[in-house]
Amino acid sequence: MRLNRVLLSTVLVVVALVIQVSVLARLHLPGAVPDLLLLTVLGLALVYGHVGGALVGFGAGLLADLAPPADHAAGRYALVLCVIGYFAGLAKPETGRLKSATGPMAVVVAAAIGSTLLYAGVGALVGDTAARHVGLPGLLFSAALYDLLLAPFVVPGVMWLARRADNDPLAESGPAAKAGNISSGWLSSGTGLRIGSQRGFGALKARARTRSARVGRIKGVKRL
Repeated sequence: MRLNRVLLSTVLVVVALVIQVSVLARLHLPGAVPDLLLLTVLGLALVYGHVGGALVGFGAGLLADLAPPADHAAGRYALVLCVIGYFAGLAKPETGRLKSATGPMAVVVAAAIGSTLLYAGVGALVGDTAARHVGLPGLLFSAALYDLLLAPFVVPGVMWLARRADNDPLAESGPAAKAGNISSGWLSSGTGLRIGSQRGFGALKARARTRSARVGRIKGVKRL
């Protein structure tokens, strides 16, 4: 990975982990805890692709395994986020932009459910049966619900920062324009992108009319 990608991913992962441990884990919500670290990995994977997503996921999971108050075997969450980051990177938009909210929302739900199942499965292999006592169906539902509600406020911002730090040529000039395109693609299923294209088409029409008017004037002079 490039140096700017490594630096940005490290900063975002550390910030997400701090908020996860110090704020979200202390809300005492029923069921699972909103996984801000998972959403950060998803946002980076949707920009960096499957290889970058796997590397970021492994690093983020390993940091979560070693950070207190971790009470599970080291490497367990690293494996989970590595797999989730890889498969999320396969859903990277071909054009680099989110044209619809359906795809990313489906990725978030699948990642929330998949990470919970994989984490419980790995725990069962090492003798951790906590998921059975808590209730796996309730964990799956709450994890998908919390992450889905939190995703529109996290994933678009992470993707914008990743594109900006990566100097993506597909991104438009100006932070406001970039944030507007990502937010509209996530929240309004690409409406802002269509409006932008219609405006561009209208500008081309206006230029064509101006050119035709100039040509008409030149012909009139020639006729005289």
